[in-house]
Amino acid sequence: MLSQALSETVSKLVRADGRPVEWTVAPGHVPYEEAVAAMEARAAAIAEGRAGEQVWLLEHPPLYTAGVSSKDGDLLDAGRFPVHRSGRGGQFTYHGPGQRVAYVMLDLNQRGKDVRAFVRGLEQWIVGALGEFGVPAGVREGRVGVWVERKGPGWSREDKIAAIGVKVRKWVSFHGISLNVEPELDHFSGIVPCGIAEHGVTSLVDLGVPATMDEADAALKTHFRRLFGPVA
Repeated sequence: MLSQALSETVSKLVRADGRPVEWTVAPGHVPYEEAVAAMEARAAAIAEGRAGEQVWLLEHPPLYTAGVSSKDGDLLDAGRFPVHRSGRGGQFTYHGPGQRVAYVMLDLNQRGKDVRAFVRGLEQWIVGALGEFGVPAGVREGRVGVWVERKGPGWSREDKIAAIGVKVRKWVSFHGISLNVEPELDHFSGIVPCGIAEHGVTSLVDLGVPATMDEADAALKTHFRRLFGPVA
């Protein structure tokens, strides 16, 4: 359940006209540059009124992306995977097989024109989806993304399970989120993920939840509808 204050913040994210968002799942592994070109073209078309909103779910081949706040020193192994400079917010992140990337192209002109509320909505979307698997997750002050707490005899730590990096142009959003379902976690070791060296990364499978990508997609769709409205 969302708190009353949070409910009021994200309630504006639902379109007043009830128009559904196109929900698309891409097969295979989509090359990053191809995906970005298609995403930017769709976002431009939405801004011009030539296309409807879309959430595009896909997987990439292994690669690193550098957001607008990235620091060169956070790229620890430049030769390991291709590195793409990105216009999204945030720092370095990894994308690869077993990670669900969702590019979220929404017309915020129709959703309150509030970027802060939009980002909070993305956070709660992921938190809600993880709750479908019994995984308690949340956000942390000063740390971007969604986190889980892990405990054992005499120890505890917080690991990141999902990243958020968005851009807004003409009040249309693009880029989006990435949720670790079953990626190769060692692939994150070539960067300092999101500039945070003192915490690790995890995934649903790493947490002992044998979720499939289809199951993760179903949970994401359920909670997207609850926060942002209908999909088609």
